[in-house]
Amino acid sequence: MDFQLPELLEANGDTDTVFLLGNNCNNNTMFEDDDSEKITPENLPIYKKGKEIYKVVKEIADLIPEENEILQDIRMQMLSDAAMLTVKVAGAEGGDLYDIRMQNAALIRKAANDLMIQNHSLKAFGFEYVEYFNIVRNLIEEYRLLFIDWVEGFDKWNYIIDRWGLFNPPGVGPHDKDPDDDIPFNPDQFFE
Repeated sequence: MDFQLPELLEANGDTDTVFLLGNNCNNNTMFEDDDSEKITPENLPIYKKGKEIYKVVKEIADLIPEENEILQDIRMQMLSDAAMLTVKVAGAEGGDLYDIRMQNAALIRKAANDLMIQNHSLKAFGFEYVEYFNIVRNLIEEYRLLFIDWVEGFDKWNYIIDRWGLFNPPGVGPHDKDPDDDIPFNPDQFFE
């Protein structure tokens, strides 16, 4: 069922907003001057490569014998690390702030590094097809190069000071004065 925005608002009793928007407003034309092709995480090369890595890791993980509890634990860790390569990209893109992006980037780096060395655990506990894991290692190297470009593209001017000092843009310290503190704001006046 295709609803027009005014119809939805009216159905919910929001007739004031319907009046303000007018009857020419619908879901298809409301934002016509916006870019029709939004950049979503799913369209980013790093996200696509992360999905590819997850699929390969899943195929390898499915070869792990169910009766081997230790290898099953390693399997779960591998799948978790592989999932982080896309999930945290989406989180960083959604957060948009420099510190949130960098925090997600750090978690991605850790997951990728942990995944890179899982072949040693697989070999140590007798996994039969360890050589397949070289495919994952090669894909992670491709991912690493995309990661470098992706992080380089973070907007260093869109930030909130990280008071822990880990994820501030270059030149910003955890003890710096927050420039937003100079903006006069009285919440009591705002909500009147």
